[in-house]
Amino acid sequence: MLQRFFLLALAFVFCCCPGVADVGDFTPCLEFFHSSWPPKGLAGTPICQRYNNRYQFATLYSRPRRSPWFSAYMYSAPTGKRPSSTWKFEPQLAHPEANGNMIPFPPGPLDQNVVESQAVNPDYINSSYTRGHLNPSLHHHTHEGRSSTFTLTNVVPQKSGSNRGPWEDLEQTVNQTLAAYCLGLAYVVTGVIPYRSDEHWLKNHRVAVPEYMWSAYCCPKYNTGLPDHLKTHFPTFAAVGRNDPNSTEEIVPINKTAKKQFRGYDVRAMPLETLEMYLKDRFNAVIQVFYEQCTTSD
Repeated sequence: MLQRFFLLALAFVFCCCPGVADVGDFTPCLEFFHSSWPPKGLAGTPICQRYNNRYQFATLYSRPRRSPWFSAYMYSAPTGKRPSSTWKFEPQLAHPEANGNMIPFPPGPLDQNVVESQAVNPDYINSSYTRGHLNPSLHHHTHEGRSSTFTLTNVVPQKSGSNRGPWEDLEQTVNQTLAAYCLGLAYVVTGVIPYRSDEHWLKNHRVAVPEYMWSAYCCPKYNTGLPDHLKTHFPTFAAVGRNDPNSTEEIVPINKTAKKQFRGYDVRAMPLETLEMYLKDRFNAVIQVFYEQCTTSD
């Protein structure tokens, strides 16, 4: 009965909405990138993340890793409580002819095409990793926008010490900074850095675990009366966070005085150019996050 329910849900997605190609091309959702210019240098599957027939954000997805390389979105000041976490998946990764609206995972058995094409909830259960949002619910104004972030194509395996510690602090700081000082549109890109070798995986060797997470924003129009400690945070800001307490301290040093549950999960703020230097070193490719380093207005 449960499997029949799932098949009926897929049939509804196929038949009731036009089959717009939301997987494989960023063209329909270039609005989420500064100057309509997606980051350059990373290879993957573009996803225009659609929820309730509206594009909400964009993701570059890695099919082999079953997790995203980055998600890109426009920041908007949040309102209301964090929505309940109804986890969703991307139908077009499993069935190219499907409609692009993300849909909730059904109870019971899953379509095997979905299982093979992307991460599913059982991958994270009892894995010792949390579902770490790249595009966080906190950075969106509407309930619809916040709810759309709860798709497994927007999350990576993230240790609790990072997700509920320094990385959460970073998300809060970015939220407060942009809300207070960004006068126009703010574009955010958040992604991952893989291990240099010996890739790490969740328990069943299906979903790759990142060694670091990174985030950067671009706010071309901002309040020039910035306090001294924020004058280097505009028009761009970047940071890298540790997702492995046993990693070397070359990119992010460890705060030895941090609380035990958060020790080794530090976040280091840095200029955009420094972030791109580390990305180039790890990916062995020139990575450009924002068009002309965010020096031009839209």
